[in-house]
Amino acid sequence: MSIAKRSILFYVVSLLVFGAIIYYAVVQGEGLRPHLAEELSTTANSTASGTALDQFQLTVHGNMRHALAVLLMQIVASVAVARLFAYLFSKMGQPTVIGEIVAGIVLGPSVVGYWFPDVFEFLFPAGSLLNLQFMSQIGLVLFMFVIGMELDLKVLGGRASTALVISHTSIIVLYALGIGLAYWLYLDFAPPTVAFRSFGLFMGIAMSITAFPVLARIIQERGLTRTHVGTTALATAASDDVTAWCVLAAVIAIVKAGDFHSAFYTIAAAVVYVAFMVGVLRPFLRRVGDIHGERPTIGKPLLAMMFVVMLASAWTTEIIGIHPLFGAFLAGVIMPPNLSFRRILVSKLEDVSLVLLLPLFFVFTGLRTRIGLLNDEDLWWTCAVVIGVAVVGKFGAASIAARITGNTWKDSLTIGALMNTRGLMELVVLNIGYDLGVLNAELFAIMVLMALFSTFMTGPALDLIERIFRKPKVEAAPITGTTPPGWRVLLSFGQPESGRRSLRLVNQLAGGERDQASITALHVTPSGDINPIDSGEFERDGFKPLLREAEKLGLPVTTEHRVSGDVSREIEQMANSGGYDLLLVGAGTPLLRGTLLGDLLGITSRVIDPGKLIDSLRGRDSLLPADDRLDPKVRQLIEGAQCSVGVFMDKGFSKASAVLLPLAAPGDLSCCTYAERLLLEPATRVTLLDPAGLVQREPSFRSGAQRLAQGAPDRLTILPNRAIDGTLLAGYDLLFTSYNGWTRAAESRAPWLADVPSTLIMKP
Repeated sequence: MSIAKRSILFYVVSLLVFGAIIYYAVVQGEGLRPHLAEELSTTANSTASGTALDQFQLTVHGNMRHALAVLLMQIVASVAVARLFAYLFSKMGQPTVIGEIVAGIVLGPSVVGYWFPDVFEFLFPAGSLLNLQFMSQIGLVLFMFVIGMELDLKVLGGRASTALVISHTSIIVLYALGIGLAYWLYLDFAPPTVAFRSFGLFMGIAMSITAFPVLARIIQERGLTRTHVGTTALATAASDDVTAWCVLAAVIAIVKAGDFHSAFYTIAAAVVYVAFMVGVLRPFLRRVGDIHGERPTIGKPLLAMMFVVMLASAWTTEIIGIHPLFGAFLAGVIMPPNLSFRRILVSKLEDVSLVLLLPLFFVFTGLRTRIGLLNDEDLWWTCAVVIGVAVVGKFGAASIAARITGNTWKDSLTIGALMNTRGLMELVVLNIGYDLGVLNAELFAIMVLMALFSTFMTGPALDLIERIFRKPKVEAAPITGTTPPGWRVLLSFGQPESGRRSLRLVNQLAGGERDQASITALHVTPSGDINPIDSGEFERDGFKPLLREAEKLGLPVTTEHRVSGDVSREIEQMANSGGYDLLLVGAGTPLLRGTLLGDLLGITSRVIDPGKLIDSLRGRDSLLPADDRLDPKVRQLIEGAQCSVGVFMDKGFSKASAVLLPLAAPGDLSCCTYAERLLLEPATRVTLLDPAGLVQREPSFRSGAQRLAQGAPDRLTILPNRAIDGTLLAGYDLLFTSYNGWTRAAESRAPWLADVPSTLIMKP
């Protein structure tokens, strides 16, 4: 008996024997308490008066109202709507956090609750918000821990004095204006049990906060990270963040205690706690980071220890009487300074905190924000005054302080506009005030609108400043003579090792123009994938393998690193504006494309990606995956670039010693020019695969083959009437084909596509 038949027999016998044992045990067990079995049978018969479908519907309805089911439904709705609005606002040039905040307001009583009350009641039934609040608080604790790790005070560098002057000036001015507003608003907006001291102190901190994470992202996306104004703004925001959180901790202690004298013990305990964290625990963690910092991963015991530090710190500040978020933030600040260690730790937390849990905080804030309460003209005038004081005060104070410290007017105004960014951090402060009972519902809604407006205006304000200070264009003198010789290449890569191997290919494609080749290596990082503080080290690490290879090959290479929310568009714009002869872009092959599972995954990825779904609805893309096995972003580059485009599928490329060039379509002739370049390498041989006999029948193909043979007749082989297959491909290290030829093969779902070596797809 074969092994397969023996396995099936064993499987069937096991099911029958042990199934019979289970059945016998259940039947015998029912007899142990016969009265209970009769009662259960009577109950079942009495509830079976309806149909089975009715019973099923009742069961489903009951399960849907279960607390866990409701919470899971709220998480699904929160994440989906947050991602949609984040995408929409990113297309408007706004930080994604603005879209996520708006998503929370839309899901709350101001929009869904007002226009679709039944839907709102279904999503957020009475009594379900406590679970949502706890989950959002956990998300905030994780988020503040990440923010603490991203806050590297080394950015102050030589700008410490400038940063402190700008930061503290903007804080003290806004604090004074906030207390002035509190005096005006106190009788109308402060809850009856709240003293003016608590109300005024809290309004001061709520007006003076700056959102360091959002500001850093804006600086990064606008390419200002390495500029004077960018580094100054980052240093100022870092100083502002630390100062504001320390002041907030003191304010919370005073508000909870009721007066300054009662708050003394809370503040003293907080000082002891901070001294222990910074003076004792931080040096210990530094040594831990030195030991484990260079490892590619963090082990579970070490990760558990970091979580314990974070949670214990948050718990300590909660029982002291400050707030757990301050403890989580400080725990992040004292984490080992090793950037590699922090990057690994952040990567383990950031997706969960930012993508899954943080939208719950926005939704919970939206549920509290009842814009409908602002139902008369006086309230809207109050809202306008609050927004005006917040924006003008922060912008003016920061700009004037920046100008006094030696910055130009353009840089000073830019810093002022950036410091007006409040975003998520403002919502955190406002929710703390609402929980403490300092803010009523109307003022809470007004302050949320202030946070939205001040952050929303940052981008337009920066654009306006740029236009005002833009230097007038000078008419360029007419260019005489011929264009300087040289072969200009833009090499775009993702992974560092892929960039190194792509440069090897560029070196061979340069042929006889190596001495005059101008090569620009471009690496574009998605804005959500990089910590602004780490961008310098991230850039160095990304280009290190490529620059080593360039030195080895003797090729002069210029590097360009950019951060963008739309990577393909950034590459396309640079290719079209730089006068390049060739854009060489790396692309991986979607291994599942062309299979049923791959097609389903392709459709799913479009449905869950708001950008792809919207492009599909607008007719710019299809929900069904294309048949060319290329990523849609790569197709966009091929179609949009105004120069020759090469798509390089790297499968461990080392050197193009054996090159296969199929000739099947007119577009394949364009590859002959680059094949000539490859043949200038003495060790390279090229094979023209001619399955249809085009070299013999078509003069243009015959002329192309003759041109190749003139340069290296002993290293050119023509294979007529031979079909391509996996066996043939195994003898080559580079497949060279035109975009038209590749598309035709992919549309016919040629089986040999699964066996291709490293492949260069060219579009002239």
